[in-house]
Amino acid sequence: MLYHFFNFVSNYIDFPGSGLFDYISFRAGMAVITSLVITLIFGGKLIDYLHQKQVGESIRDLGLEGQMEKKGTPTMGGLIIIAGIIIPTLLFAKLNNIYIQLMLIATVWLGIIGFIDDYIKVFKKNKKGLAGKFKVIGQIGVGIIVGASMYWSDGVTIKSKSFHSSEINISNNDINNNDYYWEETKSLKTTIPFVKNNELDYSWLITWISPDLKKYSWLVFIPIIVIIVISVSNGANITDGLDGLATGTSAIIGITLAIFAYLSGNLVFSDYLNILYIPQSSELVIFISSFVGACIGFLWYNSYPAKVFMGDTGSLALGGIIAVFAIAIRKELLIPIFCGVFLIENLSVVLQVSYFKFTKKKYGEGKRIFLMSPIHHHYQKKGIHEAKIVARFWILGILLAVLSIVTLKLR
Repeated sequence: MLYHFFNFVSNYIDFPGSGLFDYISFRAGMAVITSLVITLIFGGKLIDYLHQKQVGESIRDLGLEGQMEKKGTPTMGGLIIIAGIIIPTLLFAKLNNIYIQLMLIATVWLGIIGFIDDYIKVFKKNKKGLAGKFKVIGQIGVGIIVGASMYWSDGVTIKSKSFHSSEINISNNDINNNDYYWEETKSLKTTIPFVKNNELDYSWLITWISPDLKKYSWLVFIPIIVIIVISVSNGANITDGLDGLATGTSAIIGITLAIFAYLSGNLVFSDYLNILYIPQSSELVIFISSFVGACIGFLWYNSYPAKVFMGDTGSLALGGIIAVFAIAIRKELLIPIFCGVFLIENLSVVLQVSYFKFTKKKYGEGKRIFLMSPIHHHYQKKGIHEAKIVARFWILGILLAVLSIVTLKLR
């Protein structure tokens, strides 16, 4: 809103400093500061309010050290994160940008689903919360909106080099600026890590049958988007089992995505790195800056020993935001790398349940791979302190983030 306000005012008045709002770096910095202020100052007040209303976490005794001490800790703290994301975005981003609109829709939508789940658990005293099928339906809804917008919206495009003469050898480094021009097109291209000429066009998944099927590419594209949103959203939800684990990991992922968004939305850097140039995507830096600021601010209260838990209100939203953001900047195939912590947590549950069912069917007695899943509980069972487990997972997240950034040139 402030961007649009100062842009309007500058047409009539030479307002000092209004030109700063034209710079992504300035607005991103202001977004971080604002989100930190919101989460740090108003976060404490919300925690006090949740205490007064006795909105505490009900703990199921799993025999983990220090677990029962957390009983009664306020939950639904994800409201702090969501406020820390939405308010700075509304203040400093261009609200007519299709990518910003998609991110706001995904944040609010998944936040509401998580809030309903937490509300049922806390106020209705139903430990199961919102039925899993309704969560999945809500996540599918987000995936469909994002997939349909990416496919049909005129504001979602990429720019690529087109050469004036077919005789030009593109592999030759002596290409002049006059030899090519930038062409803006609708495309389903995305980035494949570690592969030379690392681009995949989703339409190929159906056009290999017949080129005439290209107009039906959405039948393949949208389901893929839905699966990605569900997977990452649930991955963040499963990871949120130790104080600060999901919050800190999400902040690391957010910084990685901010770098990707800035490079993908900058013509000079994207050309130099030979990556997809996505017009208007640099505006997403404002949103992800708010995201990182909100996560760091919330970590002040959520680090060990936690004064508040984010609940599904926060975890479902965080995972969904990361998924939709990665899709918007065409880096969704990198998710297994920079979201590696979420992936490991998810896989540990899948492997544990699958192996238990397999051995029970085959031998009549179920066996386990881990002492407990998700895997962070396995390490707790081994006697490692919660804070140390979280710190090591953060280190792993940083290593995976660096590896993700390296893929820009490592092909």
